Amino acid sequence: MPSVFSKKNRTTSSFQVILLGFLALIFLGGLVLTLPICSQSGTTTPFSDCLFTSVSAVCVTGLVVRDTATHWSVLGQAVILLLIQIGGLGVITVGLTFFRLSGRRISLAQRNMMQLSISAPQVGGIVRRAGFILRVTLLIELAGAALLLPVFVRDFGLAKGLWYSLFHAVSAFCNAGFDLMGVREPYSSLTGYAWSVPVNLIIMALIILGGIGFLLLEDLRQNRLRLRRCRLQTKLVLVTTGALILIPAGFFFLLEYRDLPLGRRILASLFQSVTTRTAGFNTTDLSRMSEPGQLQMIALMLVGGSPGSTAGGMKTTTLAVLVLAGVTVFRRRDETECFRRRIGEDVIRNAGTIFFLYLMLFTLGSAVLARVENLPLLACMFETGSAVGTVGLSLGLTPGLHQSSRIVLMLLMFLGRVGALTLVYALLPGGKNPPGRKPKEPVTVG
Repeated sequence: MPSVFSKKNRTTSSFQVILLGFLALIFLGGLVLTLPICSQSGTTTPFSDCLFTSVSAVCVTGLVVRDTATHWSVLGQAVILLLIQIGGLGVITVGLTFFRLSGRRISLAQRNMMQLSISAPQVGGIVRRAGFILRVTLLIELAGAALLLPVFVRDFGLAKGLWYSLFHAVSAFCNAGFDLMGVREPYSSLTGYAWSVPVNLIIMALIILGGIGFLLLEDLRQNRLRLRRCRLQTKLVLVTTGALILIPAGFFFLLEYRDLPLGRRILASLFQSVTTRTAGFNTTDLSRMSEPGQLQMIALMLVGGSPGSTAGGMKTTTLAVLVLAGVTVFRRRDETECFRRRIGEDVIRNAGTIFFLYLMLFTLGSAVLARVENLPLLACMFETGSAVGTVGLSLGLTPGLHQSSRIVLMLLMFLGRVGALTLVYALLPGGKNPPGRKPKEPVTVG
């Protein structure tokens, strides 16, 4: 009989613990938000609304059914911010870090869970890496809050300005998209700061830093910004992220904001390109964008951020590997290469599987919403793409959806954050490779 401490069982258990950790935090957050002191009216908020808010916060999405600024009290907003912070860093990372701070020894199985939680390449040095993640997060979020402080203190006073600066810095770095600007107009996001250069630049910087991944930041620090010495993943993330910012920004500049002055046109195009893929803030009215513009935003939302980051989606490296595999086929070569390194067949298989799973979830979710709500398919695709990509952008449909549609969005947000493969690995037992290899026979595709 195989030991329960075998490597396979430990790995399977790790995936299950990650899922259960997120689920436990979601339900606990939902229960806390039902407390009357968490709402501004002092009444109990329906659990269904609280659960949706908790899922959106833990999965760092930003889709809401209640305006964060006008419905929730300061305590309720603090609970949401705490859920965002834990969800962004990862439940396992935060839990085991506090476990370590209590003086207890972290076992090999726990280190394995942490490795899976943050998508680290190896178990070795995982505790040190978790400490690096916490220090970097604290430093960047406090720096972002300090930079936002002058603007928000000017507009909201000292006490509220301090709270708004911290809330939006954490929300932006964790790529959550929650905002407190509903005090001006419900669900208005950052439209009131559409032409504020400091706010736009600071929020964009926080989104990018949170979305590129802690593994990349650690690699750059260890190699002192010498890209030649960095890992292949770091190079792929930087190139892909840069392309996914500049190319869509050029599209928005040419086709969507032609009625704006040059400076504002550039600012709006860049912000829209950065926020669409990961964060969920918006500075312009998304419902006024053209259908091609909305379709491009859906594609960006599905890609999401990078591995080991606070963002969701199928990840930039997945897209990069698929593009490189396609180039290999076009050039009729046997092996996929990039930056003088070879990419393994297992990585390409995983990338293809992830792409298929996200496309399937997105398609099914869109079809269900369109059927249940009797809404245009493109609008439903926008909401489901935002949910499964854990982005949080909305055309204004989410607050008015039926309960069944909200359940669909909650499932998509959860799967988009923990990863579709994580769910598959947690639910299906791992199989052993057969002792021999079957005969290979060609199959025509395409």
